Amino acid sequence: MNALVPAKGYLAGISLVAGLLVLTPVGWAGDGPTSATNVTRVGHLDIEGGGMVDVRGGLAVIGHMSPPHATSILDMSDPARPHLLARIPTKPGTHSHKARLCGTTLITNHERYGGGQPGDKVGLGFFDVSDPRRPREVGFLSTGGQNGFGAGVHRFEADCGRKLVYAGGSADGFQGQIALIVDFSEPTQPREVGRWWLPGQRIGAGEEAGRGSGAFRVHHPSRWGDRLYVSLWTDGFAIVDISDLAKPRTVSRFAYQPLYQAPTHTALPLGRPIMDRRWLLVFDEDIAGGCRRPAPFMWVVDITHEQTPVPVANFQPPATGDDARCEPGKRMGAHQPHEFVGRDNLVYAAWFSRGLRVIDISNPYLPSEVGHYVPSPIKGNQFAMSNDVFVDGRGLIYLIDRNDGLEILRFTRRP
Repeated sequence: MNALVPAKGYLAGISLVAGLLVLTPVGWAGDGPTSATNVTRVGHLDIEGGGMVDVRGGLAVIGHMSPPHATSILDMSDPARPHLLARIPTKPGTHSHKARLCGTTLITNHERYGGGQPGDKVGLGFFDVSDPRRPREVGFLSTGGQNGFGAGVHRFEADCGRKLVYAGGSADGFQGQIALIVDFSEPTQPREVGRWWLPGQRIGAGEEAGRGSGAFRVHHPSRWGDRLYVSLWTDGFAIVDISDLAKPRTVSRFAYQPLYQAPTHTALPLGRPIMDRRWLLVFDEDIAGGCRRPAPFMWVVDITHEQTPVPVANFQPPATGDDARCEPGKRMGAHQPHEFVGRDNLVYAAWFSRGLRVIDISNPYLPSEVGHYVPSPIKGNQFAMSNDVFVDGRGLIYLIDRNDGLEILRFTRRP
């Protein structure tokens, strides 16, 4: 059983409910936004920084950037007053900064971190959260590759309907990270059912790598239909046919590096046509910060003919306001979108120091900003560092900061 302990910086109210000790965090309210348009704050929670936030029903999970906490489980039934239910600690030598919910199953990544050593347990963890106050680890998939770059699993997508995980992770005999497809229909016995990699990664089978090991990286795959859209970090992206899960097949690849040097973080497919064409939104990650021009941005790619992807537009937040002021160490470029675009054609994107950006892609050739929210940095941080975003079925937006703080927001576009 995991101890229910308050988050860093909390005061905690203590009560007894059904014989259980319950800690209800009472954090600072925060200072609200430094700037906002058409987005209002519903709630706020001062909590350690996260790499991912995921919300299902009244539960939210945060994968934390740094030990000692791997995952926090939160009660979101009242979004104006979120409170902590439980913590899951990190495993030795790892962090677990990504977390997904599928019903009563929680899935977390385990990636070698800091002073982690070969042999540390890395891969994917599976937890029963039917009682969210007492999460129980029920299964673990070790991904191997523990002596290579990026040992373990980095970012992943959970396909709750098919009970599959699509992950960027390491594997024995491979250089860097590859795409892994994992079946968790039985969470106590997760199993790999498919893998895909770049030519030159399978060094255990004699493939010759033409570059250093750090250059090879499947960041994470996103599925739509029988395709995976795989971000390849310094190699652009790939479209992969997974109609046969055991034998993924490359359909096409597109790379714009080194002409544009920022790494490709996410390749997000739209689930339906706009203007009778099919689209892919590609987000580069600002890893350098500072005053790079242009700062990493969102590409709009026409994939109507998927063998020949064509970039047709891009999006950068408007260069107005204090959040657009260039300062040393300030990460002003893109990071990660909410990984679903509905019929309203709105993209919700975490944009590091520039907070949340809400982008209308009704005309994919001319994406336009229709809302934004830049949180005030808290606890002595110089800038906001909005790292991940999730939009739930109630239309609530959850924006997690890489350093500290969770914002619960609502888009309120006016006619």
